[in-house]
Amino acid sequence: MNKIKQIIKNIAPLIVVELFKKPTRYGFFGDYIDWKDAVNNSSGYDSPVIFDKVKNSAMKVKQGLAASERDGVAFDTKQSSWPVVAMLLLSSSLNDNHLNVLDFGGSLGSSYFQNIEFIKHLKELHWAIVEQNNIYEYGKQNFEDGKLSFYKSLEDALNKTKPQVILFGSSIQYIEKPYELLEKVARNDFEMIAFDRTPFFNGKEALTVQKVPPRIYDASYPAWILDIDKFKEFFKKNGYDIVAEFEQGKMPYNGKEGLIVLKHLTFKKK
Repeated sequence: MNKIKQIIKNIAPLIVVELFKKPTRYGFFGDYIDWKDAVNNSSGYDSPVIFDKVKNSAMKVKQGLAASERDGVAFDTKQSSWPVVAMLLLSSSLNDNHLNVLDFGGSLGSSYFQNIEFIKHLKELHWAIVEQNNIYEYGKQNFEDGKLSFYKSLEDALNKTKPQVILFGSSIQYIEKPYELLEKVARNDFEMIAFDRTPFFNGKEALTVQKVPPRIYDASYPAWILDIDKFKEFFKKNGYDIVAEFEQGKMPYNGKEGLIVLKHLTFKKK
């Protein structure tokens, strides 16, 4: 069978090759009517399994037992996001080496610890994380210091900090009404708005359930796949230009590989 697959791969059109690929059980599935429907078909993002995995991996980073953490997985090497580093350095260079970041859905400092080596030299650094209640409380007790702080809502963070940039590190897709949140963000005139590892379709959007491979943690939760053109047009109408756009990989949709594109986008106020 393997020889047959190889022969077909060499001579057949791509669409035929796709038919021989084994569908994956993980990734994004479905096109749900509303958020409640997607929630009813998933285990939910507030699962204690996720929280335990995230806090244990993050604590390893804090204690120097791991280099960085992402999605509850601890790594022996830094998992820096170069587009995020570039955005942070650009913003700080425009503000006399001062950097004030609002990290929406930033877990227990995943992006902060991934990229700290490139920004710790700045004259002033503040990194505020907005998270759901259990992560907010654990972060406030165990991770907060003079640079890193935690808040339970966008409004709370904006009342107590003055961020020049807001970062969505693979988080906007997990918001029930993403454009309602983005309307609030756009009204606050951030100097820069960045999205990292965010899934997009070309020409459509869908409300899905993301099924996570058990090697990360056994969970599933609602997730939007947004329309890239609609997304860009929203920021254009709200006075932002795209200053960076990078493809960061592809993800499966309904078991078929490569139909969703992960992107980094940085928007700058005109």
